[in-house]
Amino acid sequence: MSVKTHTNRSIRGWIAIMAAGGLLALAGCGIDEPSESGDGDAGADSSDGAEGEDPIQIGISLPLTGDFSEPGKGVQRGYEAWASYVNENGGLLGRDVELTILDDQSNADRVASDYEKLINQDGVDLVFGPFSTRLVVPAAQVAMDYGFLFVEPAGAAEEVFNQGFTNLFYAAPAVAQDHYNYLAEHIEAMPEGERPQTAAYAAMDDPFAQGTAYGLKEKLEAMGVETVADEVYPPNTTDFSSIAAKIEASDADIIVGGTQYQDAVNLIIALQQLGYQPDLAAFSTAPTNPEFAAAIGDKTEGILSPTGYTPESTYPTNAEFVEFFNQEHGSEPTEDEANAWTTGQVVAAAVEGVGCADPSPECQGQLIDWLRNNEVETVVGPLTWDAEGRPQGAHLVQQYVDGEITIVLPDDAKEAEFIYPKPEW
Repeated sequence: MSVKTHTNRSIRGWIAIMAAGGLLALAGCGIDEPSESGDGDAGADSSDGAEGEDPIQIGISLPLTGDFSEPGKGVQRGYEAWASYVNENGGLLGRDVELTILDDQSNADRVASDYEKLINQDGVDLVFGPFSTRLVVPAAQVAMDYGFLFVEPAGAAEEVFNQGFTNLFYAAPAVAQDHYNYLAEHIEAMPEGERPQTAAYAAMDDPFAQGTAYGLKEKLEAMGVETVADEVYPPNTTDFSSIAAKIEASDADIIVGGTQYQDAVNLIIALQQLGYQPDLAAFSTAPTNPEFAAAIGDKTEGILSPTGYTPESTYPTNAEFVEFFNQEHGSEPTEDEANAWTTGQVVAAAVEGVGCADPSPECQGQLIDWLRNNEVETVVGPLTWDAEGRPQGAHLVQQYVDGEITIVLPDDAKEAEFIYPKPEW
């Protein structure tokens, strides 16, 4: 699947808008916005903007089908919204941006060949990363082989950062192992007699999902919470009856799911059918999906997850993002969409900071060096990175409270009180 989009505007108008809205990250570095991908009409009036300059071509591969298609489509919406916004507000370096999006079918071999094609055959100027650690690692390797900057929205597992990538930056507040830091701190601060004593874990065989669940596991075990069940399942699992039976038999005080979306829904339903009632239920990623509450019904109360984004955040660029996205889609952006938009902001800040956007080793090297040495303001907050591309921040913790998913941790960002123990399923 190939999706292309572009438009044109004056760079002076873009810089004026960005500066007025607080969207420039640092002196000379701008935030970017979306080129919406339409019906593949790559020739649509590119001659009418930016004094006839060709669009900046951005290549992307995403899992639009297969195991990761739900979040993959969310990332696609975020990228397209970013591109549309950029093009409606002057472009990048005074040029439109045009996205070419390929479907990697949630396949690691396919994603590598996609980026080979985008760089070698399509001749893109820049690349953005895919969704999922499983796809980010092979994609980042191809990008590094060609010397390309590689900013990615959804590869948070530790294995992403121990490959020796010198070109990679994760466009989110924290890596997977640190997603539940605020929850761990809250549990540790409870009076000893009120803390959970036992925990059960069920994680998809996926580096991100396991990283999120086991990052919390490590912290809970360190404070004395005993692991009484620990199950890992393949990404295509649909029958959770045996895993649910083991968790129910363990009678764990809390359950932690290293999940994507449908796996969490199926596991929760299987646990409900057995009458298992934990005091706390935490599922990575899944509760952020707009369809999660509809799938679980009226039993979401008290379920929580980490999140790197909330539409209510007061970061300078977020209000414009939420308004623009809402106008385009009739709904507020989710975390996947926000992280995609953030990827665009990060790359745009480097492009405006350096003043180039082309595939030459000189330009790509300058873009990488610029991000190593600068902070970028984004819709998920200010981002900086260590030498391996890890962001130096933390995730919020959100929980369903009175039927709405709401920030409950940390205390200085909470919108409602943390619920413990959770209501009955």
